Amino acid sequence: MAFIRKKRREQQLQLYSKERFSLLLLNLEEYYFEQHTANHIQNKGNQNERKIRGSLKICSKSVIFEPDAISQPIIKIPLRDCIKIGKHGENGSNRHFSKAKSGEISLIFSQVYFIKEHNIVAPYKIERGKMEYVFELDVSGKVEDVVETLLQLHRASRLDKLGDQTAMITAILQSRLARTSFDKNRFQSVSEKLHMECKAEMVTPLVTNPGHVCITDTNLYFQPLNGYPKPVVQITLQDVRRIYKRRHGLMPLGLEVFCTEDDLCSDIYLKFYEPQDRDDLYFYIATYLDYNKKLNFHEHHAAERTAESYTLQWQRGHLSNYQYLLHLNNLADRSCNDLSQYPVFPWVIGDYCSAALDLSNPGTFRDLSRPVGALNKERLERLLTRYQEMPEPKFMYGSHYSSPGYVLFYLVRIGKIPCQCSRFSAVSRVFSGVLLPHLTLISPLAPEYMLCLQNGRFDNADRMFNSIAETWKNCLDGATDFKELIPEFYGDDVSFLVNSLKLDLGKRQGGQMVDDVELPPWARSPEDFLQKSKDALESNYVSEHLHEWIDLIFGYKQKGSDAVGAHNVFHPLTYEGGVDLNSIEDPDEKVAMLTQILEFGQTPKQLFVTPHPRRITPKFKNFSHTCSHNAPMADSPVSPGEESFEDLTEESKSLAWNNITKLQLHEQYKIHKEAVTGIAVSCNGSSVFTTSQDSTLKMFSKESKMLQRSISFSNMALSSCLLLPGDATVISSSWDNNVYFYSIAFARRQDTLMGHDDAVSKICWHDNRLYSASWDSTVKVWSGVAAEMTCTRRQRFDMLAELEHDVSVDTISLNAASTLLVSGTKEGTVNIWDLATATVLHQIPCHSGTVCDTAFSPDSRHVLSTGEDGCLNVIDVQTGMLISSMTSDEPQRCFIWDGNSVLSGSQSGELLVWDLLGGKISERIQGHTGAVTCIWMNEQCSSIITGGEDRQIMFWKLQY
Repeated sequence: MAFIRKKRREQQLQLYSKERFSLLLLNLEEYYFEQHTANHIQNKGNQNERKIRGSLKICSKSVIFEPDAISQPIIKIPLRDCIKIGKHGENGSNRHFSKAKSGEISLIFSQVYFIKEHNIVAPYKIERGKMEYVFELDVSGKVEDVVETLLQLHRASRLDKLGDQTAMITAILQSRLARTSFDKNRFQSVSEKLHMECKAEMVTPLVTNPGHVCITDTNLYFQPLNGYPKPVVQITLQDVRRIYKRRHGLMPLGLEVFCTEDDLCSDIYLKFYEPQDRDDLYFYIATYLDYNKKLNFHEHHAAERTAESYTLQWQRGHLSNYQYLLHLNNLADRSCNDLSQYPVFPWVIGDYCSAALDLSNPGTFRDLSRPVGALNKERLERLLTRYQEMPEPKFMYGSHYSSPGYVLFYLVRIGKIPCQCSRFSAVSRVFSGVLLPHLTLISPLAPEYMLCLQNGRFDNADRMFNSIAETWKNCLDGATDFKELIPEFYGDDVSFLVNSLKLDLGKRQGGQMVDDVELPPWARSPEDFLQKSKDALESNYVSEHLHEWIDLIFGYKQKGSDAVGAHNVFHPLTYEGGVDLNSIEDPDEKVAMLTQILEFGQTPKQLFVTPHPRRITPKFKNFSHTCSHNAPMADSPVSPGEESFEDLTEESKSLAWNNITKLQLHEQYKIHKEAVTGIAVSCNGSSVFTTSQDSTLKMFSKESKMLQRSISFSNMALSSCLLLPGDATVISSSWDNNVYFYSIAFARRQDTLMGHDDAVSKICWHDNRLYSASWDSTVKVWSGVAAEMTCTRRQRFDMLAELEHDVSVDTISLNAASTLLVSGTKEGTVNIWDLATATVLHQIPCHSGTVCDTAFSPDSRHVLSTGEDGCLNVIDVQTGMLISSMTSDEPQRCFIWDGNSVLSGSQSGELLVWDLLGGKISERIQGHTGAVTCIWMNEQCSSIITGGEDRQIMFWKLQY
């Protein structure tokens, strides 16, 4: 038996690091100041006296001795339990001001903790009773300073009020920081130029480490005051991909830096003492990123993206549900470095009892439109009764759905061995103690976090994370359990489900030991459980309903009357702005309030104030993914080996748009005397009709490359043109308030519609209806029969509807089915209209100047608008939410798009190719010598014509 136990212990020790000390051995809100090599002298003055080699660490609330021998426990002596501190005299008594040259320090105390004996993570052992420990420093000259520091910290720890303790320790810390500065010898290059230096703390789960931040023209540095775990942390600015301002402890003091695009964990999280320092550092990094982006060194650089910038990618299937939720958590101040704001994910499966998991059955899933607390109707009724009887401020749930305790409840079993920080998994990086790039680290174990949070103890065995089904049942039935999940449930690392370290987590009431997490019957293994959980998260059902959960957690149902209506009201202290800590004058009350908030859990920052749009599930099959969490492919309606004409057309369109950056100029002709304003092309592509500010409508033969006709209706500019079905009639709109009908066969003006009180800016036609927009602030809908336009008799026009606006309307566009119309105004508002009822669905003020052009996506899910302000804005048609916005240096006057990519004509004459999903300009193509004013593409997306202020029309070809 002894041999077996010895082998087992040796196997366990292989999983642990020789470096046992970590900041997790400190109390919450405690600082590690300095360390000294020393001996712990046991049985001082006795025959069996012996010295144990190690290091003595001075912390703000304790003294910690770490022996070199891992068989010996780490010793932690709380300063508040110390009775006397001083130099050790020859007779063993304490003399605070002894002149002896002893290098020994004596601590007399009433309580001591023994931690990680044999380097095994376990609940701390406590020994009580009056004791004396003697420590011999290697450098005896340091004794006076160390004793004075300990006495000062001891006085702080013995103050009656917690607020006074915090204030005194903070003053000691700030004094130490003020007496030191960043060591410039740590710069990577002597040529680096210093931009700023300030004091800050590096944040990791449950702990912070004070030091100095320094930024140069090429690097960001952090130098810990205590030199732990290395003298300096360095981030190369060229590697930075994302930075986020964070609220830390409910204050705008945090800054998180990522050197990857999609990783869950950052490279460094800093907490500043002054908001201005945080903002200044953010400015320097963002300026660097913007500068390099303009130089095209790093197209993907982005300082801080918006939630909406990811929504379009998610809607169109270019981000999986998992990826999208990670981005939303990131933007909502959720960070793996802050357990009070850890990323939150939903329970999506509601069946943990069946032998098989049926993801095609809606009954398998949890109702995502309800918070966890409202899933059980009987429990909800009891909560509502209490809520109605409660005085203000009322809340339905006294506990939150995410808190440090809940996070560690799930992750307590995780243990990691040495790994490469820049490459290891998100779970490993979460529990690495300190996140340093390009440095091999020893990861502390998740149980150490639990012990840190709970003062050296594990939770009661029956309250541990023992079973998936039990946990879900308690979330449904428990009086105070409303927790959601964490990203690890949809990841690849099963270590949080398996007690691989064989930790002694206690014995349950039934007598069984707490070991691996019990899985549902439908899961064959932990790996199978995670895979099926991932499949469920990416399933069609969840994709169709995930926006409902987003509304609750990150959206408009998070606060206010909508939250009340959705039974989604938590304690006021959990909400951003729920309490103003600066207004609390009593230091004790402030510290207690902050502690309560941090431990209780925090609601994510609200990202959306309008209903979140749905995902476009039928489109999943059209997109490929390179991520590890791909959206499932929808079944194709076409049998294998079979392709319809529509499929081939769609394939040719996709091919064309995939090669849109290879657009090359084929021919160009100057056929007008002023700017070209409109282009229409006959079905066979042989005849091109153009309008211009020179007041003429011209007909150009593409075959003979000659101008065939030039027609003038008035002496005022023409603003747009279109061809009616059958290619027999051209319609032109004019600044003289009229719309003109021209018969191609009879070569004459067929009719005139005098329908507006100011210039007609744009016309559209569909199904015998004419839509005209005007500077008189209206859009009018007219009836007309296309076939009759070729005869000699005048046409009668009946106005069917008038869509009134507050200001001039500069552009309109119809969706493919002509059930919706979008209009853009002089003041920058985009309006989406329901043509069946002639009512406005959404008014979105999304431009700071005139709206130049608008268009629906081919699937009618989105509207794109461009404006004089240089912005391209994507709007969700269902909700009216602005879900993506990109900016250029100049106005984009016109565009065509396929829902993912945009080809726009700019004020300077360039054609710009935009990748909306990637958030970047993919290509700049030199075109006209003046502004590009209009653009046309045929239905097959194989031919493009542009018109410009240089009076030219240009014919473009795609190079495959």
